[in-house]
Amino acid sequence: MKTLYKSILLLFLLAFSLQSCEDQDDVAPSGGLQVNDFIWKGLNQYYLYQADVPNLADDRFATQDALNSFLRGYSKPQDLFEDLLYKPSSKFPTGQAIDRFSWIVEDYTVLEQELQGTSKNSGIDFRLSYKKGSSTDLVGFVRYVIPNSDAAAKGMKRGDVFTGVNGTQLTASNYRQLLIESDSFTLNLADVNADNVVTPNNKSVSLVKTILDENPILINKVFVEDNHKIGYLMYNGFYANYDTQLNEAFAQLRDQQITDLVLDLRYNGGGSVLTATRLASMITGDFTGQIFAKQKWNDKVNAFFESEEPESLINRFTDKIGDKDVAKLRLPKVYILTSSGTASASELVINGLAPYISVVQIGDVTVGKNVGSITLYDSESFTKNQVNPNHKYAMQPLVLKIVNASGFGEYTDGLQPAYKQLEYVSTLGVLGDKDEPLLNKAISVITGKATTQKIQQDSNKALRAFVDSKAMSGIGNQMYVDKAPAGLLRALQ
Repeated sequence: MKTLYKSILLLFLLAFSLQSCEDQDDVAPSGGLQVNDFIWKGLNQYYLYQADVPNLADDRFATQDALNSFLRGYSKPQDLFEDLLYKPSSKFPTGQAIDRFSWIVEDYTVLEQELQGTSKNSGIDFRLSYKKGSSTDLVGFVRYVIPNSDAAAKGMKRGDVFTGVNGTQLTASNYRQLLIESDSFTLNLADVNADNVVTPNNKSVSLVKTILDENPILINKVFVEDNHKIGYLMYNGFYANYDTQLNEAFAQLRDQQITDLVLDLRYNGGGSVLTATRLASMITGDFTGQIFAKQKWNDKVNAFFESEEPESLINRFTDKIGDKDVAKLRLPKVYILTSSGTASASELVINGLAPYISVVQIGDVTVGKNVGSITLYDSESFTKNQVNPNHKYAMQPLVLKIVNASGFGEYTDGLQPAYKQLEYVSTLGVLGDKDEPLLNKAISVITGKATTQKIQQDSNKALRAFVDSKAMSGIGNQMYVDKAPAGLLRALQ
């Protein structure tokens, strides 16, 4: 996606067009209010639901002194941030939430690293589910192990099951303290039978978190089945700094002249809109310059773009990654594996391709995230340029909704698979093996051997999902524009 930098003329046009804080005087916030002031002004200007939050209204505070008085009511920036969101999950946990995905961090360095696949990690990607018959106790299972991690060195593998940490049973109320807030921990392991009944086995493994760079391309291989040469790519995160490697992976599939592609996004919580656009372009290759997706920001930002730079609201299929040609498969159909953790940029690929080629979704219903964010820093332009040196807070608020070329983007309840295939802890299989259940299902669909019943009614057998490790970290379920629009300046007074 094109960066959204604007000319000096556009900067001045916007300065006069935005109404935020226009009547405030020149009283700067005191040192203790700098973070709170940044939060309010950033959300007032960019937040997708700004018009729905009375305390973010452009005319809510007549002066900076009045705003300062309001901000002094919050000793913790996180509390202010949550109070300024529109029906956040933290306050509407039982299904009525509108904003499920905005977040704030105390250190933007950590945020920047995580958006590029770098994190402090033990090396296990896992899901937590409720124990059978319980609404509080949890069981975890390893979905895959990151190479060169502590978990890999200690022999952990897909399908390993754990019920406790440091001798304490995992629950819906303690899992963050036990698994996220500690840099080292001991997993108490368990066995699982065919009915998904979990039994502790008195075994354990101690893990230490280290700084890991996770290459999102976990598996890239080709199967030959009947008269089909099937490419299989397991892709676990839309990290733009790996786009060159992603293009090389597609070039390998192209050079092997595959006839079909299975794109495995079951554990992919999303990431860069730019990368999603490039990935879709690699699958097709026949639609360069045509609309892949269209963005809609809040009313005042969108009005500016529509008037001055309408192209900034459009993501188009591309044939270039920098100065490199996109490796094009030119496929008329793609098979995409999904799960209840598939979100954001992953859903964007499915929805964005649908008007152009046949997209066959296999697996489970996706998360349902059709909104995206940007990183906002405390500076005049909300970019990292001349950022406030007194703190390292940054925000990742929702700022845009995204639809495909046909104008469809209403999938907040998730994208439904054509062939439903759930994962069971007891029969996970080996990733990349053609007998692994989801991949096997895709191969059977491609070769025409799938059962005539498209939807398997097997949800009662599966353990009820609680949360996965990507969503737990805060970076999960992201779809973001890579750079804040520099053409949108902060309207201070």
